[in-house]
Amino acid sequence: MQRFTISLDDALAAQFDAFLAGKGYVNRSEAVRDLIRARLGQAVLDVPSAEERGRAGRACASCVASVSYVYDHHEQAVTARVMDLQHDHHDLVITSLHTHLDHHHCLETVVLRGPTAAVQAFAQQLVALRGVRHGNIHLVPLTQTGRAHRHGLDTSDPHRHYTPLS
Repeated sequence: MQRFTISLDDALAAQFDAFLAGKGYVNRSEAVRDLIRARLGQAVLDVPSAEERGRAGRACASCVASVSYVYDHHEQAVTARVMDLQHDHHDLVITSLHTHLDHHHCLETVVLRGPTAAVQAFAQQLVALRGVRHGNIHLVPLTQTGRAHRHGLDTSDPHRHYTPLS
């Protein structure tokens, strides 16, 4: 593990310490590590995909995402739009959790995985649907580990493993 020293003016240090206390961090180091991880992850997600750069043959970065949103399930049109959109992007949808909040409102959380540009576009479409409220998208950049393979007697298509960037 490497150590480095930073200097902060008194006001910024006080704000940072208040942030740490509010978030439950036990020390500054862990908070700084989390902030660095978040910013580095966002920097990876902000890099344009190969398609956006116009370079054929270069793979897009992958990510996993959780998309949470609230909608009124009595509005049949929004329910149909949500379901149709998820079915249209079945290749990205890993799972979904549907929770009834009251007699009308539902919270749905969808877990997505795939090329970053495709996941971001689909997630944005989902939370922007008319009738969807309180949408939130959380993306985590992934990196491939190892080659495509199968496990044991598995006869399905080979798959790859992905791990979050550290």
